[in-house]
Amino acid sequence: MQVTSKFTIAMHIILCIYHYAPKQKVTSVFLSDSTGADATIIRRLLGQLQSAGILYVKPGVGGASLTMPLEKITMLNVYRAIEASDNNMFRFYENPESKCPIAQNIHAVLDSHLLEVQEAMYHKMSSINMQMLYDELLPMLDAN
Repeated sequence: MQVTSKFTIAMHIILCIYHYAPKQKVTSVFLSDSTGADATIIRRLLGQLQSAGILYVKPGVGGASLTMPLEKITMLNVYRAIEASDNNMFRFYENPESKCPIAQNIHAVLDSHLLEVQEAMYHKMSSINMQMLYDELLPMLDAN
């Protein structure tokens, strides 16, 4: 499966920007401190999220801001911005043993099932937006 930690870091970034940007400048260093990820990774993710139209990053140390309301940003939007390079969530070993009858037929058996699983995941991800996640997070923030 092709979901990496960059996906969850990207959601963390979006929620941080939403929460902190009205009060202070949200930079890659700030986000690195919050997520525990290297600032270089944060800058790369910020660039991907900006390319997807989810946020805007002011050059230099200007900070980041969202370009749309949280309820318009779904988990699927974030996933596609960060992870989906070729829309194939599942991978096969590239050089299966060609003499093996299982290797010769594995795609015929698995491909449609894996596509069905991927589509179900995409459907669920499209039903969860960042506002929903922030609303779940807010009582925990108020408790601190």
